[in-house]
Amino acid sequence: MTWSLAAKRGFDILVSAILLVAFAPLMAATALAVLLLDGRPVLFRQERPGLGGKPFVCCKFRTMRQAPPGEVPWTTDDIRTTVLGHLLRRTSMDELPQLWLVLTGRMSLVGPRPLLMEYLPKYNARQRRRHDVRPGITGLAQVNGRRALTLGQRLDLDVTYVDTRSLVLDLRILLLTLAQPFKPGDIVGQNFEEVDDVGFLHDVTESRR
Repeated sequence: MTWSLAAKRGFDILVSAILLVAFAPLMAATALAVLLLDGRPVLFRQERPGLGGKPFVCCKFRTMRQAPPGEVPWTTDDIRTTVLGHLLRRTSMDELPQLWLVLTGRMSLVGPRPLLMEYLPKYNARQRRRHDVRPGITGLAQVNGRRALTLGQRLDLDVTYVDTRSLVLDLRILLLTLAQPFKPGDIVGQNFEEVDDVGFLHDVTESRR
């Protein structure tokens, strides 16, 4: 079945609305736990490129402490991730606030994960096509190796998703995503905090050559 943007949007609205209602108590409890154990802010927010490359503010439950002045953030990822943050990432509960972004049309349940705004001028023509659809909470790259892939490979999978998207593919990706927390040593999704993709900037440039 061809997955038009309109049909995909209708699916996103229906499913995200149901999930927001179902997970509302869990989200409230998670927000309270972050506030009590790790303090403010409860949410991590960062501008990311959305549909057509237009910026939007993406958010997730905060899982890391702030980097003090002079500390290079992406070199201290594991150290700065809190105990609660490890649990939230392991279960993907840190991504739950993005359901609201899906409902309001800034994200999709399935699609290329939004990377940093700094990447936009570094993409080649093919890689820029990842912005032909809304960014997703999960995507084809996230269920096919994720961090084991180079950024160039992830971008290729993103474009493959754009070219082959369908209801069946979206359902398959969602089911595989749900199974990820049960895989030993695996972490679902992709960390959205400030260290997320900075270390891969060189890979983006290399993938253009």
